[in-house]
Amino acid sequence: QVQLVESGGGLVQAGDSLRLSCAASGRTFSTYPMGWFRQAPGKEREFVAAISWGNGYTYYANSVKGRFTISRDNAKNTVYLQMNSLKPEDTAVYYCASSRRGGSYSYVPTEMGDFGSWGQGTQVTVSP
Repeated sequence: QVQLVESGGGLVQAGDSLRLSCAASGRTFSTYPMGWFRQAPGKEREFVAAISWGNGYTYYANSVKGRFTISRDNAKNTVYLQMNSLKPEDTAVYYCASSRRGGSYSYVPTEMGDFGSWGQGTQVTVSP
């Protein structure tokens, strides 16, 4: 079982940037895809971005494409989510997640059911 701890959330104004971090422990990090999800009040948890374990293949939700960037540092067992040009509609609790399986080096999971371990979440609030 892998443990995930997110950090980096906060209160910012529209147009600002934030970088979320997720530190992983308890399992080999470098051979599993990672993802970010978010959940706004009164809404279901939704996919934001994910990254393969090899060669940095990525996939983004349309709502964040071009503004958010997911990356990973396997030497630090950490995955990041760089969020630029933030909007009030980006306000949510952001969750880091680890894939249930490693898959091929280009495998990028995007469904909640593809992920087996979750962090506790970090709040991101974007004011108008």
